[in-house]
Amino acid sequence: MFDFLRGRKGDGHVPETKASATGPLVAYTSGGRAAWSPRDAVSLTKTGFANNPVGFRAVKLIAEAAAAIPLVLQDDTERFDVHPLLSILSRPNPAQRQAELLEALFGQLILTGNGYVEAVGAGGTAPVELHVLRSDRMAVVPGRDGWPVAYDYTVSGRKHRFDASGEISPICHIKSFHPQDDHYGLSPLQAAAQAIDVHNSASRWSKALLDNAARPSGAIVYKGSDGASMTPEQYDRLSSEIETNHQGARNAGRPMLLEGGLDWKPMGFSPSDMEFHKTKEAAAREIALAFGVPPMLLGIPGDATYANYAEANRAFYRLTVLPLAARVSAALGGWLGAFSGDRVALKPDLDQVPALASEREAQWSRVANAAFLSTAEKRRMLGLPAEVSDE
Repeated sequence: MFDFLRGRKGDGHVPETKASATGPLVAYTSGGRAAWSPRDAVSLTKTGFANNPVGFRAVKLIAEAAAAIPLVLQDDTERFDVHPLLSILSRPNPAQRQAELLEALFGQLILTGNGYVEAVGAGGTAPVELHVLRSDRMAVVPGRDGWPVAYDYTVSGRKHRFDASGEISPICHIKSFHPQDDHYGLSPLQAAAQAIDVHNSASRWSKALLDNAARPSGAIVYKGSDGASMTPEQYDRLSSEIETNHQGARNAGRPMLLEGGLDWKPMGFSPSDMEFHKTKEAAAREIALAFGVPPMLLGIPGDATYANYAEANRAFYRLTVLPLAARVSAALGGWLGAFSGDRVALKPDLDQVPALASEREAQWSRVANAAFLSTAEKRRMLGLPAEVSDE
């Protein structure tokens, strides 16, 4: 096992100061914004997470649920209660605990399809800090054979390169499946981009409609005698009167007096004609579908896929949260275990997930009553290490 306490006071070594290698870059960053295409990670995060309540709640729900699942560490013979790997995860850096670090990692993975964890103090030795790096600032540097040999982290034109050509990379890159990219993962936001645009456009249209006294747009038609048109003075006076007295929410319900051959012709669809609410709810369900969150958990009406909230919550954990938590914890366990050479497995503790309590209880009962199974086989079926002999 490696020593995570190297360089601490009282052991005869000079204390080392550890900090993320990207710290100086972040310290010099400015508020400037680059020009991004509509489907890049920054734009999608802004429109689908920061400016969309359905996307925001779906990401938060998945990230918080996955980060709250307790993790267990075990090898082929025992499950560890105390281990250096568990210690570094419980306090990965001075600013975060385990749940905060994992929530940030899950959030980056869901929003961009990529998650990056930096091991501080690696260089062939045991890491003493872990930091989640922003995915939109990271770029993979492939070698001649196509495999990553370095990672570039860029902030406001300043770049730091992480050398990944060694036996153990200082960066743990976790990515979602992408069928058309060798180095980056596919984000659910990209699959839900069209639905997010529809949902956001519906919200903006609703706000504009309210600002216009909740009435669709229209035109004032002038029917002058003998085909005569309005004079410039009449046109300016009418335009000024409409802008002053009949536009905006503060003028809602104020009657308009039309005289001298003027007539009002509506030119827009009413909310009922557009089936406005159905369109917005359908877009919300598509967003929830892309993230793997049952619409019932997000309060979206019109969905009867699950009989009740408890059933929807179990499906959410079984189909979305647990696969994500298992994949990320396995990647972190294998990466951190490589620093010490320990062959350990880090995985979610299913027995401590309240949503799965009834399923786990039934499984324990079935396995315990299976007399044709040996003790070792029962333990493997329950995800436990082999029983240690007394010899």
